[in-house]
Amino acid sequence: MTRASYYVDATKQCFGDGVNGCALTDLVAVGTKPAGDGRWGQSDLAGNVWEWTLDWYATYAACTNCANLTITSSRVFRGGGFAVGASNLRAGYRLYNTPTYRDYYVGVRCARTP
Repeated sequence: MTRASYYVDATKQCFGDGVNGCALTDLVAVGTKPAGDGRWGQSDLAGNVWEWTLDWYATYAACTNCANLTITSSRVFRGGGFAVGASNLRAGYRLYNTPTYRDYYVGVRCARTP
């Protein structure tokens, strides 16, 4: 498989580990699915786990390359996890929850500047 692991339907589920069925073993190492790389070479922005972002949740407002740093009760996570359908596997799709929310399909992306 060359793309992120995701839930297709009740008969085709989460093939990150090569086995049908969603499990933690469907999480794959960053960069191992090159067919999913972005325009500028970024890897794995969709699939694997939902990723918490810097943004606090608010309704969308006109903005270019910015983050919502105004504190609210919820933070945003993006990208879709291994147990969701393909329509949710994109960086533009977002969910939100309180910062104390924990689940096996929500995580973080460690990042650094070049």
